[in-house]
Amino acid sequence: MNNLEIGRFLRLPEAGAAISLVVVVLFFVIFGHVGISTFLGAASWVNFAANLGIVAIPVGILMMAGEIDISIGAMIPAGSMSIAIASGYYGLPIVVGIIISLGIGVLVGLVNGVLTTRTSVPSLIITLGTLVAMQGIVLSASVMLTHSAGVPLVAPQWSKTIFGQLLGGSYQVIILWWLALAVIYHFVMRYTRFGNWIFAMGGDEDSARNAGIPTRRMTIALFVLSATSASFVGMCGAILFNSAQVSGGMNYIFNVIVSVVVGGVLLTGGFGSVIGIFFGTLTFAVVNQGIYFTNIDRNWSSLIIGIMLLVAVMMNNLFRKMALTYSPRKEVRVAQ
Repeated sequence: MNNLEIGRFLRLPEAGAAISLVVVVLFFVIFGHVGISTFLGAASWVNFAANLGIVAIPVGILMMAGEIDISIGAMIPAGSMSIAIASGYYGLPIVVGIIISLGIGVLVGLVNGVLTTRTSVPSLIITLGTLVAMQGIVLSASVMLTHSAGVPLVAPQWSKTIFGQLLGGSYQVIILWWLALAVIYHFVMRYTRFGNWIFAMGGDEDSARNAGIPTRRMTIALFVLSATSASFVGMCGAILFNSAQVSGGMNYIFNVIVSVVVGGVLLTGGFGSVIGIFFGTLTFAVVNQGIYFTNIDRNWSSLIIGIMLLVAVMMNNLFRKMALTYSPRKEVRVAQ
């Protein structure tokens, strides 16, 4: 690989994330004395990455458009509790529970999108409000309707096969959903006009609007996609584990944003890639779960995770700056 090819590679949004993933894996193999075959064959970090990745990609795309959604922390338990209450407690058909679960995601996404496009309030504040509101709604509705903060759910076999099955006894079927959705998102962002519109919105929304891009409709659609994806993950979890709890989901806010940033997406918008988010999610999953495969004292796990993620983000920013300033030397031939 010559200097020109290296420069082209470093210019890719996913370059830093890919290199960070390799560095993190080597760290656990060399310093943690983890067998590479044992580590790569473990299901825990792959399952973790799949559940996280389904939410991280749409949130990352929303960030590319210059907005952010932190209401996902409440939408995951909302998705799981809604299907559990509808189909587990009241005995409605599982299809009805699925529609209600995803419908709540669509509704909250619409609220986030409309408020963001119709007011001057930043999306961070708006989604913080819906995050707190949905937490209260989910808890109050659960206690009022079921007199409990946890609801069991016995889903029919066909729904478990599609949404909550364990492949090979260890790997969640949601991994296949993650891979399929990643391919679809990549195609849309790379090969359709919608991807160009999203990057244009993240670069300069006013200019994008003046160029004829339907920025309001696009923003609302992206918020709906983000909230519905979180509801989907919660729904799949309820079907898989045969129960739902009002707690949980808050860690997803931190995990998703870190995965997206490690994946090369700028917080200011206008830069990033689906492949980068994919690698960023894998990197975070490896860091988060890899500590349990080593002999390192678990009391140090949070410190190690924080340091490694900080280094990964710094590497990502360094490679991006190097790429933007890189200029290969041209060969100069002197006539004989």
